Amino acid sequence: MNNSTSTGTAMASASAASYLEFEKPLYRIHLEIEQLERDQLDGGRDFSKDLKDLRQRLKQMTKRLYSHLTAWETVLVARHPQRPLSPHYLGTMVRDFCEIHGDRLYGDDKAIITGFGRIGPHKVIVIGHNKGRDTSERIACNFGCAHPEGYRKALRAMKMAEKFGLPVVCLIDTQGAYPGIGAEERGISSAIAVNLREMSRLKTPIVCCVIGEGGSGGALGIGVGDRVAMFEHSFYSVISPEGCAAILWRTGEQRKLAAESLKLTAKDLMRLNIIDSVIKEPMGGAHRDPMATAASLEKYFTDSLRDLKRYKVDTLLRKRYERIRGLGSFFEKASENAKEPVESKPRSPSASDSKISVKSGSRSMTGMKRSSQPAS
Repeated sequence: MNNSTSTGTAMASASAASYLEFEKPLYRIHLEIEQLERDQLDGGRDFSKDLKDLRQRLKQMTKRLYSHLTAWETVLVARHPQRPLSPHYLGTMVRDFCEIHGDRLYGDDKAIITGFGRIGPHKVIVIGHNKGRDTSERIACNFGCAHPEGYRKALRAMKMAEKFGLPVVCLIDTQGAYPGIGAEERGISSAIAVNLREMSRLKTPIVCCVIGEGGSGGALGIGVGDRVAMFEHSFYSVISPEGCAAILWRTGEQRKLAAESLKLTAKDLMRLNIIDSVIKEPMGGAHRDPMATAASLEKYFTDSLRDLKRYKVDTLLRKRYERIRGLGSFFEKASENAKEPVESKPRSPSASDSKISVKSGSRSMTGMKRSSQPAS
């Protein structure tokens, strides 16, 4: 069976639960295929040609639909209930995995999994968010929202990686850090801030990938690296579309507009130089073919680690620093897309004026003046 036929068969055999709201046209074709298969089995008639045509039509429509996804539809695909989670990748692409538990301060947060393993020829430390698959797992994992002890466990693993000269591989998939009172009492903001600082100067290669949701500081807590990639239908944002809509419009009904405005898709972030690579997914999303998705991710990690291991530690840290400092450089290019330059008349600065110049992530302030009049 060739690749196109096998892909169409796999999609046709998917359950109704695997189709999202915007995929209704695909689901109707899926029902036609199921009906023909039943008729062929019960009546003994040969519908193989019709089935082949329907599967080909399903494949073409899926390709057309997924090539023009909106930002909100990308969010829905990234949150698909059957989308592969970190445990799937640990089981398929990581060999000899040995899990590390606890932060040696408070407890073991199940929302973050970490441990030793092998990816291809590389011995690594793997760190990943875990949302849980069924209800009991999700409750135990806080739906992938880590507590402070989760980030401290991750940092403990990173320090071990640095000590033994092992690269760090991070799988990001979270709505954000856990927002409860207990997390605040145990210093969630401090735990994330410490991770940002320590990851930026960790003396070993770090490769990160957003495999589903990349939300807020919860994603950044294990998201600083020499290479940062995203799956094609994942998203990475400072806030969820619902949270953004609730703040700006006081209602979650504007989530689609918020998703578009946040520029959270892999295509947008690649254009803004926030990420380094976009990993292609099987047609119809990672949940259509989890094994092929894991193979693509393994190849990305293997190739990236091979490249990063060529650098000396000092060079690695310098390049990482330059990458992080250059994240804000797109502010300089805001007017490049304008069709005509905008002319403005110069004006004399007043005593209250302040000028801010943003360049390559750095900020300088000039023109600050104090009033010569005494305070009343």
